[in-house]
Amino acid sequence: MAAANDLRKGMAIKYNGNAAIVLEVHHRTPGNLRAFVQAIIRYINTGKSADVRFGSTDKVDLVDITRQTLEFSYKDNTGYNFIDPQSYETITLGESLLTDAKEYLVENLPVEVLFTEGRPVQVELPSSVQLKVVEAPEGVRGDTASNVTKPAVLETGKTVNVPLFINEGEIVKIDTRTGAYMGRA
Repeated sequence: MAAANDLRKGMAIKYNGNAAIVLEVHHRTPGNLRAFVQAIIRYINTGKSADVRFGSTDKVDLVDITRQTLEFSYKDNTGYNFIDPQSYETITLGESLLTDAKEYLVENLPVEVLFTEGRPVQVELPSSVQLKVVEAPEGVRGDTASNVTKPAVLETGKTVNVPLFINEGEIVKIDTRTGAYMGRA
């Protein structure tokens, strides 16, 4: 048992008899009222999300989670296939589990997969990835008075705004938390 104040993103808890993964946590202290913890959780069995509120001193049941590093291999009609670099075992994850992470997956990208009760529940990407620009319009000469950007399509199909000097075929570094351009790789 842990206090609600100890909840962090990525933890697994037992709520209403069901295992759930914590997606977001906010500690609130409104005016002269008691403090509380506002959390968004996703139930492991159903995949549905819920917005729950705990008193700051409430007790929460924690569920054991294990982390495993897997490498993205390929995508097919059954889902996204990852390989365990130690045992070479293939694990297929559904599109609903990956959410926005699928926009950053390239071959051999190592990711952390959280397992609870033997089931994969969440995929954690590295903080940044290096992707190739496959389509970028030419920059307009003389349009450099301020921080001007242009849209560029990456090898995964994601579109990001990049500076005018970035051309097709270049490798750029992208922040996976915000989806923003960080620099050349």
